[in-house]
Amino acid sequence: MIDYSRGDDGIVTLTLDDPAQSANTMNETYVAAMSAAVDRLYAEREQVTGVIVTSAKKTFFAGGDLPSMARATTGDAPALFTLLSRIKQDFRRLETYGRPVVAAVNGAALGGGLEVALACHHRIALDRPSTRLGFPEVTLGLLPGAGGVTRTVRMLGLAPALTTWLLSGRRLRPADALAHGLVDALAATPAELLAQAREWIRANPGAAQPWDRDGYRLPGGLPAAHLPAFPATLRQQLKGASLPAPEAILATAVEGAQVDFATAQVIETRHLITLLTGQIAKNMIGALFFDMRAVNGGLARPSVEVSEPRRVAVLGAGMMGAGIAQACARAGLEVVVKDVTPQLAARAAGPGITTTADVAALTGCDVVIEAVFEDPELKRQVFAEVLPVLAPDALLASNTSTLPITGLATGVERPGDFIGMHFFSPVAKMPLLEIVVGAQTSDAAVARAFDLGRLIGKTPIVVNDGRGFFTSRVIGTFLDEAIGMLAEGVPAPSIEHAALQAGYPTGPLALADEVSLTLAQRIAASAPVRLPSHDVIDAMVDRHDRPGRSAGRGFYTYESAKSLWEGLAGMATPEGRAVPLADLKDRFLFVEALDARRCLAEGVLRTAEDGNVGSILGIGYPAWTGGVLRFADQHEDFAGRARELAARYGTRFEPA
Repeated sequence: MIDYSRGDDGIVTLTLDDPAQSANTMNETYVAAMSAAVDRLYAEREQVTGVIVTSAKKTFFAGGDLPSMARATTGDAPALFTLLSRIKQDFRRLETYGRPVVAAVNGAALGGGLEVALACHHRIALDRPSTRLGFPEVTLGLLPGAGGVTRTVRMLGLAPALTTWLLSGRRLRPADALAHGLVDALAATPAELLAQAREWIRANPGAAQPWDRDGYRLPGGLPAAHLPAFPATLRQQLKGASLPAPEAILATAVEGAQVDFATAQVIETRHLITLLTGQIAKNMIGALFFDMRAVNGGLARPSVEVSEPRRVAVLGAGMMGAGIAQACARAGLEVVVKDVTPQLAARAAGPGITTTADVAALTGCDVVIEAVFEDPELKRQVFAEVLPVLAPDALLASNTSTLPITGLATGVERPGDFIGMHFFSPVAKMPLLEIVVGAQTSDAAVARAFDLGRLIGKTPIVVNDGRGFFTSRVIGTFLDEAIGMLAEGVPAPSIEHAALQAGYPTGPLALADEVSLTLAQRIAASAPVRLPSHDVIDAMVDRHDRPGRSAGRGFYTYESAKSLWEGLAGMATPEGRAVPLADLKDRFLFVEALDARRCLAEGVLRTAEDGNVGSILGIGYPAWTGGVLRFADQHEDFAGRARELAARYGTRFEPA
């Protein structure tokens, strides 16, 4: 896996190149190869003047061996400790070799890949758009356990290491990594990358890590003076949720900063093994690595060959239409945005985007994405207007969040080409695309929509038609549960805090304001069953004129600082009762999990992987669960707990 080559100048180049994989990972092959390479370096030390570590792949190093990590149990802890100690020992031998060692980072270096680079004395990154450096471990329920925490803290100091790198999970561009201290220089070409590495080796024959030099002091000082602030800040960032990985990263950083390097390495290893053998890391790796890889790899894409999109028409230049147009233009597609007037269309103007009010400007477009107001008749009208000028086989897509696709396709000349492409707001930030298949949608249309989604950088899940599809339907149960709690007499702050402590990114009442209570009222009007939440929504909109965030008043007031409206206490029924915090949190998690299971049973969800990924990326289901369906599967007694909730709060919690 590691090619060892020594030049006439005595510089050894170690080239990482796993023959069995498209990317280098910290697997058994790597571990054996690195040990052998370091052994040879020591054996030939007198002939070596320096070392360059680089890669033959498009990326530098992809990180840890996640499939192996996901299988770890508590019984594997001793073997894991031995393995991690060996990896760290080789890194330590490399950085104390007594010769300058340079990482020539020729592509992405994430997680374990960045840890390889940190074990070198100098890091030069190839400055290309695809290159990213960072520690995404926290997003998988893990911590950088091959020296990442120990070295980053010693290099940068406690606060910068935690906030910029370890707790954020950010993947930084080379220039940003340079600005934030983990990269020392940039190179424009691969040749320049290696030339710079050789030049630095010649100029720094006595290179050593900062912490191995006499007089080293931790940047920013020891953590004692600032220690009380760190857990408080982390708790604020987590919004009250208790998540093992961020807490373990903080503990590893703080504890390791107060002891010698070797002891800090042991502390780091022990914390990582605790995470690796726990359920939450397995949940997160399952969803955000395995399920994500399956979804993006086309698990739900029909196996048909289709043409690539070239020219996209977007109907409607509002926030969603403009976001969709910009995403398509950034992917190199030709984009035309149409609205009723040139002035309205101009709202979507940008590089690669033509704006117009003239239907003729859409001539020949092979994809049309409608993003107008959620009115079925209006949507049918705009399709009827543009169909005559489009390419004869153009993909016809509607960006609706709730309206059934089969109904919208009624009256369209080519219902087989009609499909739902539900983007999430804001389009530039939200990674999910929900592709909705109508009763007559063809496999070719599904494949074309999927390919377009991947082309513009989205993760596309494929679901069948139905009221609210998957994401809007399931998040509706979350909002109904929260608003129903108000009717029961649960204090509004308790509702919001319970959701945040369960791991949701925002409180449900705040989310309802963002969605708009007017829209919620319209959706409730067509619901098959009248719920207590619907009465509260009607009262908020009709009696109190509080339609949501866009109007500046909803469950929250927005006049100065955002705060819950004091009138919410009057929404409760007279016989209101206290509800334990554990029940509040479980009601949110279970009501969505139960409905997701119904979606899978009814065929709305085609795959469990789509449900797990869609729930995390699209509707904020807590990532620590591994997704809405995995939460149910891995719960120690899902059916029993569901029946408890049903007995206390209603039959909606009865497990199927």
